[in-house]
Amino acid sequence: MKNKRLIISGLLVAALAIGLTACGSKQATSNSGKSAQVLNLSAASQLNTIDIATATGYGQTGNAFESFYRLGKNGKVTPGLAQSVKKSADGLTYTFTLRDAKWSNGDSITAQDFVYSWRRTVTPSTKSEYAYLFDGIKNADAINQGKMNPDQIGIAAPDKKTVVVTLEKPIPYFKVLMAYPLFGPQNQKVIEKYGKKYATNSKYMVYSGPFKITGWKGTNNTWQFVKNKQYWDADKVKLDKISYTVVSNAQTSLDLYQNGKLDLSQLSQEQVPTYQDDKEYTQYPYSYVSYLSYNFASKDATKKKILTNQNARLAFSLALDREQLTKKVLGSGSLVPTGFVSTDLAKNPTTGEDFSKAQKTANTMDYNLKLAKSKWADAQRETGVKKVTLTLLAGNDNGDDPSTNIVVQYLKGQLEKELSGLTIKIRTVPTTVASTERRDGNFDIALAGWGADFNDPISFLQIPETGTSYNYGQYSNPEYDALVEKASNADANNEKQRWQDLVAASQLLSKDQGVTPLYQSVYSYMQNKDVKGIIHNTAGTQWNYKYAYIK
Repeated sequence: MKNKRLIISGLLVAALAIGLTACGSKQATSNSGKSAQVLNLSAASQLNTIDIATATGYGQTGNAFESFYRLGKNGKVTPGLAQSVKKSADGLTYTFTLRDAKWSNGDSITAQDFVYSWRRTVTPSTKSEYAYLFDGIKNADAINQGKMNPDQIGIAAPDKKTVVVTLEKPIPYFKVLMAYPLFGPQNQKVIEKYGKKYATNSKYMVYSGPFKITGWKGTNNTWQFVKNKQYWDADKVKLDKISYTVVSNAQTSLDLYQNGKLDLSQLSQEQVPTYQDDKEYTQYPYSYVSYLSYNFASKDATKKKILTNQNARLAFSLALDREQLTKKVLGSGSLVPTGFVSTDLAKNPTTGEDFSKAQKTANTMDYNLKLAKSKWADAQRETGVKKVTLTLLAGNDNGDDPSTNIVVQYLKGQLEKELSGLTIKIRTVPTTVASTERRDGNFDIALAGWGADFNDPISFLQIPETGTSYNYGQYSNPEYDALVEKASNADANNEKQRWQDLVAASQLLSKDQGVTPLYQSVYSYMQNKDVKGIIHNTAGTQWNYKYAYIK
């Protein structure tokens, strides 16, 4: 997998979170005399694009664009533009039959719209940041690398209602992936009609989802989602309109909420303790795990001895009290991870058990000072290094994120206190600089983060594989690689065995502490009790307003 988000993942998660902070519990009255269903949502920042081929997140726009499926409750695939699908026995061919659906301008949505869309997205000149998600679809990687023509991607339209997708290897999470708007149709006629104007303004676009966008001009602070009356399932959509206004300050947002202007307001870390016992307080977890990344290829011989020593990394992990970090230090209700894969991301296809429970591995992420000191002593003996100074790299733009400063100070204090001979220096730089430094290998330990693209453990577990683009620390374990490879290929069509492969891989990663997970992000809100039907998922198109309404 060619993932493109590590240090910037936090920014993407924040952008995806835009889709919830809401305002306007007061309902307008329509011409018919009935109360109009209007939900006014506030956004943390401007909407940067409405082109699904070049988007860097679909937290909002997943409500305006639809693919073969939609993501429903608990990450379950629900009906979208596909009426039915047939999967070949070898798992390499999917044949979709489209339902009778229309674009917002009344044009029919055809199979060729999907073919055109996929070809356009993987074309290198489109510069799609999410093109890596086409990995496994026939010829997609070669096309994106400029080695093949876009018309050779594994998608065909034998007729107007039939889409045939050909894979290079079975993709167990394929149906979940097909709920991503990235894989939805694009209207070639409209794109060619508007040319360079396409997607620069909401009027230079057509929509396939429950809502259409109006009032967006590319850089403005307000826009609306209006019910798409051409949508195939419009009868199920209860909201008439969703209005967005950029509100970047948490206190301003809370003031608006308390004055009855907002139905939801995202709370800052400082606000949570005051409101966490309020009946209107609620939390929404994200599949974003913050962790420590180690530089296994350090050019400093002494540092490399420590960083590549398994006992040293286990000592770091065991010396950290994650319960204290999440509840007392961060104070924002963050979750304590059980491994690298986030909680509430995926469940055992047979038993329904959450992956986070299955991956839990004793004596790897527990708070155990006695064992931590023992492992550290072993590491010092094995490496011959009694004293070492390691720099902890963290990205924080102008110190705007107080949680980053809190976390790095906690890590420094705890590790230096409990592991004798260890000194931690903190280096905080702008997020883009931190990303570049990590990519170039200029770090000892880095505070990093990852958020899943879709609801499957592999979205996390492919990152630490040997040689992957975002394995900046150059961690490498042949046994781990073999387990992930087995899950992705030999066992791809065997749900039970594939699950076991992934669990074994995550447990091995924990035993090795190839990365050291710290906490999983949870966002806290004040939510008006009259706002109902919002579907939230920890990954992918996180916010689904198709069934939302104001009571």
